Amino acid sequence: MTQTKTAILKVPGASLYYEVTGAGPILLMIPGAPADAGAFAAIAGQLADRYTVVTYDWRGSSRSPLDEPPGDLPDGLPMQVQGDDAGHLLAALADGPAYVLGCSGGALTGLDLAARHPELVGTLVAHEPPAWNLLPDSAGWRAAFHRVHETYRSDGAGPAMQQFIAAAVRAGGPPPADEPGPSSQEQVPPMPDMAQMPPEVADEMARMQVNSQFLFAHLLPTAIGHVPDIAALLAASSRIVVGAGDASAGQMPHLAALALTDRLGITPVGFPGDHQGFATHPGPFADTVHKALRAS
Repeated sequence: MTQTKTAILKVPGASLYYEVTGAGPILLMIPGAPADAGAFAAIAGQLADRYTVVTYDWRGSSRSPLDEPPGDLPDGLPMQVQGDDAGHLLAALADGPAYVLGCSGGALTGLDLAARHPELVGTLVAHEPPAWNLLPDSAGWRAAFHRVHETYRSDGAGPAMQQFIAAAVRAGGPPPADEPGPSSQEQVPPMPDMAQMPPEVADEMARMQVNSQFLFAHLLPTAIGHVPDIAALLAASSRIVVGAGDASAGQMPHLAALALTDRLGITPVGFPGDHQGFATHPGPFADTVHKALRAS
């Protein structure tokens, strides 16, 4: 059985927890919020016989604390800071350009990394980056996620997460402004009984609950207006693979992935499952990642 090593990397303003498993060329995996390194456990196990897999908790989440309390962070946590964090990890662990896999919000981080630190990236696989500002109805999407942020401020992370997921998986464009969101009286589905879960699963669920607070308070405000640097990405497009889930057609992240490939003049790669295919179909998803990297 492949042993997993854990370590901490000090970066400006934070300490990044990361895990290393396997052998071979480095493959950095970047999770999207509210997930952390644990979300990639299954796919890391599938790829550890072919790559040295590095996963980490993004700054402010789980086991990667900030040096100082985040306070209000009125402008949110800039995407560039997240991209720099991924760059610091690669600079510390890789001898040259490395493979990168980013999923969901982690794909946006990967795109920022590839745009501003192309010398660190061999090939980037960006699976369904939710770049809603590339869509023709982007104003509607920005308004929808502004409403999610307001729901968080008024009713908390539970109702905000319901509204967030409902918008993300909605087919047919952004929800209209008059579409009712969860009210403060609406019952949030209860969490599964953590006492009945394996300890590692219970720990991951507890971390994600806390990470949701950081997501809505500090990451979403930045993501609402974020636009990938298409000009810089065009220069690196031969080393970028954009994935779209076979089961998520019509949903915003899938449509955004297609919009990105259209801007970059590349062909999207179909991945098994939906937006969470790396968790629901880890074996086939890992094989698709491996084929994409070998073809690059």
